[in-house]
Amino acid sequence: MDYRQRILEEAAEMFRAYGIRAVTMDMLASKMSISKRTIYEVFRDKEELLRGVLKWMSEKQNALLIKYFDESENVIDAIFKMLDMMFEHFKKMSPAFHLDMKRFKRELNDYPGMVNELPYFSSNTEILNRGIGEGVFRDDIDVEVTSRLMLEVLKMSNDQDGFPHENKDCTDSIRDFYINYLRGISTSKGLDLINRYDARQKSMN
Repeated sequence: MDYRQRILEEAAEMFRAYGIRAVTMDMLASKMSISKRTIYEVFRDKEELLRGVLKWMSEKQNALLIKYFDESENVIDAIFKMLDMMFEHFKKMSPAFHLDMKRFKRELNDYPGMVNELPYFSSNTEILNRGIGEGVFRDDIDVEVTSRLMLEVLKMSNDQDGFPHENKDCTDSIRDFYINYLRGISTSKGLDLINRYDARQKSMN
């Protein structure tokens, strides 16, 4: 593994654990047991490092999502794997990271295509069209509108300002809301699959 990859992975872990502003190049170098000069030979400054970390996180997470959809037996199975990965990813991040990301989003105009710091499928139309083809989603839904609504529901999971209790973890409630939304666009076959995977997931918690 080259230095760039090692630096990106370590910086990502430190940003998520402590927040972006709290992590210095000195801290990163010390954690990696390398010189700060080595980091600056790869990344010009902390902003370039942050951009690299966000791009790497986005590519890694989207690769996992594609893998889920390629290997799952049906679209509902893939969606449940996607949701579990997304919300587990979200819960592991420190409040400081969430706060810093809101600040940096305003500063980084070419911020990579992620829903805040959460991974997501850039085109929910693929999910919906596959579901319609498999007979689990109704064929009378407006795919374009439904796709945008699905994305907005997922965005809610990072909008802590939209909830009355600032320190409350609302990801489980949002997950349930999203699944109930899926039930509304599903056929009887889709409902059976949702109920099966939902019960299986809850039994594992």
